[in-house]
Amino acid sequence: MAAFSATLPAMSSAPKRAMAPEFDSRHFRNALSQFATGVTVITTRLDNGNFFGLTASSFNSVSLDPPLVLWSLSTKATSLPLFTGNSHYVINVLAADQALLGEQFARRIENRFEGVDFTLSHTGLPIIKGVAAWFECHNRSRYPEGDHVIFVGEVERCEVDPKPPLIFHGGRFLAPPGD
Repeated sequence: MAAFSATLPAMSSAPKRAMAPEFDSRHFRNALSQFATGVTVITTRLDNGNFFGLTASSFNSVSLDPPLVLWSLSTKATSLPLFTGNSHYVINVLAADQALLGEQFARRIENRFEGVDFTLSHTGLPIIKGVAAWFECHNRSRYPEGDHVIFVGEVERCEVDPKPPLIFHGGRFLAPPGD
C-alpha cells in the first residue's frame, strides 16, 4: 500500500471572509429542506403569567458534560425578547402523532395553548403531554449569527418516552416510514 505523501497547506489562524454565495436564498432554502429534522415546541412564560410556545426544528445536542442543547430563532421573531430575557424554557420533542400541535404552535394566533394538554415543569413552564422527550433548560447563552440567534440551554431536567418522532422534511411534517 502506498503511503499518503501529500502535504497539506498550512491553515491560517486569521479568520478570512467567505466568498459570496453562488446561489440565491430560495435555492439555499430548498437545499436545506432536504435535511430531515425533528420537530420541537419550545415553551416559556410571558411577563403577565400566560404561557408562550413556538415550533422549531433547529434543535441539536451540544455537550454531555455539562448537558447542553441548542436551538435558534430568527432575529425578526417578535418573541425574541421573551426568549432572550427569560431564565428558563422547555424544549418539547414532538412525537409522530403530534403534527397538529406542530402546526398550532407555528401559527400566529393569540392563544397557541388552547386545547393543549400539558403539565408544569419544576420552574412552572408547560411540558406538553404525549411528547417523545422534553428538556427543561436554563437559558445559558445566546449567540447572534446572521439572521438568527442561537440559544444554548443547560439542561436541568429531562424525560423520555420512546416513540416515533415527528419529522420535518421538504417543508412539511412527516411521520417516520413504517408508521
